[in-house]
Amino acid sequence: MLCCALGVQAGIGFGERPKLVVGIVVDQMRWDYLSRYYDKFGDDGFRRLIDQGYSCDNCLINYLPTVTSIGHTSVYTGTTPAFHGICGNNFYIDGQKTYCCGDATVDPVGTNNGKKGKMSPRNLLSTTIGDQLRLHTDFRSKVIGVSYKDRAAILPVGRSATAAYWLDTDNGQFMTSTYYMTELPQWAKDCNAELKKNKELKKVGADIGLYPLCGTITTDMAIAALKGEQLGKNGETDMLCVSYSQTDVIGHQYGTRGERTDAVYLQLDKDLARLFKALDEQVGEGNYVVFLTADHGAAHNHRYMEEHKLNGGGWNLQERQEEFNAYMEKTVGAKKPVLLATQDYRIFLDKEGIREQGLDLQAVKDAVIAYFKQLPHVHFVMDYEKAMTTSIPALIRDRALMGYHPRRSGDIIVVVEPGYYEVGTWSAPEGTTHGEWNPYDSHIPLLFYGWKVKHGSTSREVHITDIAATVCAMLHIQQPNACVGEAISEVTE
Repeated sequence: MLCCALGVQAGIGFGERPKLVVGIVVDQMRWDYLSRYYDKFGDDGFRRLIDQGYSCDNCLINYLPTVTSIGHTSVYTGTTPAFHGICGNNFYIDGQKTYCCGDATVDPVGTNNGKKGKMSPRNLLSTTIGDQLRLHTDFRSKVIGVSYKDRAAILPVGRSATAAYWLDTDNGQFMTSTYYMTELPQWAKDCNAELKKNKELKKVGADIGLYPLCGTITTDMAIAALKGEQLGKNGETDMLCVSYSQTDVIGHQYGTRGERTDAVYLQLDKDLARLFKALDEQVGEGNYVVFLTADHGAAHNHRYMEEHKLNGGGWNLQERQEEFNAYMEKTVGAKKPVLLATQDYRIFLDKEGIREQGLDLQAVKDAVIAYFKQLPHVHFVMDYEKAMTTSIPALIRDRALMGYHPRRSGDIIVVVEPGYYEVGTWSAPEGTTHGEWNPYDSHIPLLFYGWKVKHGSTSREVHITDIAATVCAMLHIQQPNACVGEAISEVTE
């Protein structure tokens, strides 16, 4: 009898699912921000997740480079650029510069801003949690993404999503593209109408100091989607993916320390509390599961480090362009530039131009590597195609290879010394950036809360790619089709 009873109970458990899955990604959030701001957080935002949920305290990013579009994609696909193909915010596909979500075949919906509206997930090669959920329910589940950034709304939800909405900061309105629909739903129009009443919102695109407001209106839109689409009330498990990008904007401008950074996280805490309250009211506490993580961390500003006698500094390749070109002419006879771009510590060679000059590709690679190796504060330089025979620590080599797609990731990757980072691109003089393997860039928060989640924590090493595997295990659905992660047993059991 006992065996029969246990069998019945196991069967019921296997078929159970929450009504709603809520994925939250905080752009550029370092893991140690959880403890740094813990005493300043209220009870109902971050601390609700920490005090009542489960914390994976040693969640690491297991690929290079550590940048926004890759992070958002890896969270939800359970894999890395080697398989999902999103190799940066911008990258090259067979020599053609590509924005990760750029799509000339679609048009904007909800605004006339063609530049911000020609977006879709067409460059994504693998499925996401949401795609697998939709497949499992014969596409009855609703999957919706919301963010200030287009890539942070589009890439998490995948190719089959119900919708993705992002902010047109030129007019303070949420928009989408014809990839998803031809007209905004009425609830989205109503939300935009309310946003128009906010005079400050019209200045967001021009005033960096107002960017914390983007988190508030992202929450407004997420709650509007929750109510408007009746998420969690459709008879199948639905999914809402919310990405907070204002933290990244503030970090690049003002760094990891100071009043601006403090303010943006304390405001986010209030916005999370408001989102959780809406989830309680609309879906019911205990009926939804939440995970919160980050797409990457951030280095401390190198000037801040230097002031406190710590290692660090800026690294700028653009300042050496003439020197580099002269070196290449001297060593391999290159009369014209041989680089398409240097992006996220990777070097993209102009292979067509190299052929036109009659140069040997491998000789050019070897010369480029030799040049970069002798630069100050460069730790390692690696030819992707010769990774297994390069004298480089296995940890870095393996992360580089997990971030390498042969048609999209360039040819050579550069690793700089701890505390050094590329300046003059994404970061202001007092701000910061990210992209390397070091813990400040790769150690991210990971919190689970809600349906079937026990309270606790683990310091066991887990990875960003384990998140999708864990959520899919909780839902009893197949993992995304290129998933390399493993379900976190402390959460699923």
